[in-house]
Amino acid sequence: MNPIRVLIVDDSATNRRTIQEILQSAPEVEVVGKASDGEEALRSALTLKPDLVTLDLQMPRMDGFTFLRILMSRLPLPVIVVSTYSGKENVFKALELGALDFIAKPGKDDDPVAHREEILAKVGMVRHLSARAIRGHEPPITGSVTLPTTTRTQPGTPAKTLVAIGASTGGPAAIGELVEKLPADLDAAVVVAQHMPEKFTRTFAERLDRRSACAVREATDGELLAKGVVLVAPGRRCLEVAQDGEARRVRVVAPAPGDRYVPSVDRLFTTAAGVFGPDLVAVVLTGMGDDGKDGVQEVAARGGRVMAEAPETAVIFGMPGAAVRTGCVHKVVPLGRIAETLLKMVKEQSS
Repeated sequence: MNPIRVLIVDDSATNRRTIQEILQSAPEVEVVGKASDGEEALRSALTLKPDLVTLDLQMPRMDGFTFLRILMSRLPLPVIVVSTYSGKENVFKALELGALDFIAKPGKDDDPVAHREEILAKVGMVRHLSARAIRGHEPPITGSVTLPTTTRTQPGTPAKTLVAIGASTGGPAAIGELVEKLPADLDAAVVVAQHMPEKFTRTFAERLDRRSACAVREATDGELLAKGVVLVAPGRRCLEVAQDGEARRVRVVAPAPGDRYVPSVDRLFTTAAGVFGPDLVAVVLTGMGDDGKDGVQEVAARGGRVMAEAPETAVIFGMPGAAVRTGCVHKVVPLGRIAETLLKMVKEQSS
């Protein structure tokens, strides 16, 4: 197997050296170039044509955003942003411009071994990318309907139906496209488990809220599941659904030893199925691995409905593919049509 050829882009010599040392420790990875600003990075990318670019956003001469815009128009390549916690807003802007994923630079209290493993895992995923991911952004699928939006539902209206969404790599953009199309008077509550580090999920939820007719926020422990409200699982925590007397609420809990992914899609789906039963719609979007595979089986067993993103739009078909192979997925749908299909399912569940 040929090594994964990586171009490192960072204006800090120390950061370039650190990333290079981590990548060179893996025999399946080859560092083919380094650049200290966007102009140099663009020349190197067009000349070297690497398999992957690691990108710092704050650089002299040409910043990472300008580099991304030009690169995606001329030579779309997988790009992983390497960002500080203070640059959370910039990370999501870069994802909207076509970056594939991001890695948070480690803080003083973070585990350097875990950081190294995260970098190598995200670089290694380039072997599993779909053709769509390598081609970059594409226009929406034609033929999708324009969904209605009205004023937001009165906060606190308990939801009879729940939509649970799970995603990993490529998920922020996919979730954004889906949630933007949901109407404010959605007759369901929505919960989201997106694999994402701590401190980034709140910013992610705030950006979704600004772009959505629904109210979107990071979940807090004990919060009521209400119509037209989207709750995002906090990073480094798991989101569960619980029955509290007559009320249905979320629980924000620490990951258990058996949780392979955090936030855990399996944990969210399984607990939601136990509370909502046939009034649950589970959606598995793009992502590496198989998180959600066990959860969708529980959803189906309890009479709920399961939808998976189709391979032609999923950045990585790992999670949707694992769900499909269980035989418990009712519909496999391209991303551009998931919202309208979801609304039909919610209407069927609510009737």
